[in-house]
Amino acid sequence: MFEQLCPTGSSVDWPSIRDAFWWIRRMTGVPQDAVHHAEGDVETHTRMACEALVSLPEWQALPRPSQVRMFATVLLHDVAKPDCTQHVEGRITAHGHSRRGDLLVRRILWELGASASWREHVAALVRHHQVPFWALERPDIEQIAFRVSLLASNADLAMLATADILGRICTDVDQVVENIALYREYCAELSCLDGPRVFPSDHARFMYFRTPGRDPNYAAYDDTRMTVTVMSGLPGSAKTRGSVRIARICR
Repeated sequence: MFEQLCPTGSSVDWPSIRDAFWWIRRMTGVPQDAVHHAEGDVETHTRMACEALVSLPEWQALPRPSQVRMFATVLLHDVAKPDCTQHVEGRITAHGHSRRGDLLVRRILWELGASASWREHVAALVRHHQVPFWALERPDIEQIAFRVSLLASNADLAMLATADILGRICTDVDQVVENIALYREYCAELSCLDGPRVFPSDHARFMYFRTPGRDPNYAAYDDTRMTVTVMSGLPGSAKTRGSVRIARICR
């Protein structure tokens, strides 16, 4: 369905998109804080973000399958705002909509028959779609960039963030666009912009994310040990009563 609705040019057929997806229709009338979204409700912002995406030269240069996936991602990036929007001390907030959107996107794409890899890529981008806005202020930016590269793509994330900020009316558009550009440069320097960060080994990758301040280039010695107990027996052979064959494999 996304293939048919994803534009081949710069014109987005929003009425057809709205008719096709219930989760787009429920964005109608969901308010947003005027400081960051003076354009109006969540549906208006999502439409404007899609229009901004298809105008980007980097999106236009993508192969068609990647164009479709990115278009679907922008359509879905604020899908959980209707569930998270609330008024707090005179302001409108949708705190937690990225994390909740990650889960909702999985269900929506599963119901639409998307492949597991396609589904997980989009869900990861939705979960992290605000990262390039503020990532350079975070002390754990390196881990964030590496994690995104392993789950999806930082180049795609930067494209999504660009469409997100250009698809709204606010006073800090130029500053956020600059932050996104700096995030792209940072990821390029860390060799995790266009592909997953490469670690010396799977164990080194595990230890990097487990240990604060660890050098990602350190080839950690794998000293893990384990015992695996394999139990086998025919169906109906009363395996729970001990008539089984047990083999132990030690590493």
